[in-house]
Amino acid sequence: MRGTHRHPGASRSVRYRSSLFRTVRQQPGRSPSGEVHPLRKRERRAAPSPRAGWVQWRQTRNDLFRKHPMSPPPAEQRTDFPGLAYFDYDEAFRFTVDLESAEQQDEIKFELGDDGAARMLGVARTCGLAEWMGGELTLYRIEGYGCGLFLPFADATAGNETYGGGRYFLDTIKGADHGLDAHGRLIVDFNFAYNPSCSYSPAYVCPLSPAENRLAVAIEAGERSA
Repeated sequence: MRGTHRHPGASRSVRYRSSLFRTVRQQPGRSPSGEVHPLRKRERRAAPSPRAGWVQWRQTRNDLFRKHPMSPPPAEQRTDFPGLAYFDYDEAFRFTVDLESAEQQDEIKFELGDDGAARMLGVARTCGLAEWMGGELTLYRIEGYGCGLFLPFADATAGNETYGGGRYFLDTIKGADHGLDAHGRLIVDFNFAYNPSCSYSPAYVCPLSPAENRLAVAIEAGERSA
């Protein structure tokens, strides 16, 4: 695996303050055209293994791209859409992590096209990824546009094997949320990372990964560019 620190075992974990995640996660909000159908999200969590859940998730995303009325590909291209490209599932990229409260940060403002402008504020920082990924990631709360938690990131594959603006892992507004493990730790499985809709269509506008969420290692997991 190029430039990536691999570790033994399917998951590395550290103690997690679950109350912090639950507090900011339980925000009311609408669900716009989502990347994961709510029913399929429940099915994925009930899958017999993370790999089986990943297979279901891939099938669901392909179905959405082919059938959803707000799918990024033009309508005339959806029926014959060949499917999205992915790295092979790799258990070395599945983690459970702690969170720490983020230091005081300035709001990040971004445009969303016809949906107007939105803001996001860093509310938590992962604790436990640096040893394997070379850095930690900031979890943001989106203000407006539904309100919810959001974790964008970019790595050494960005601009080559994956979208240059980064990928998304957690977006509770759209149902992209793996929740907590049995011990209350946040599940971070990079195999479920996905390219934003704007990477497939200029009709979409989406926030890019902030500089603090850019990792120097290559995360060869999740959705890749065709």
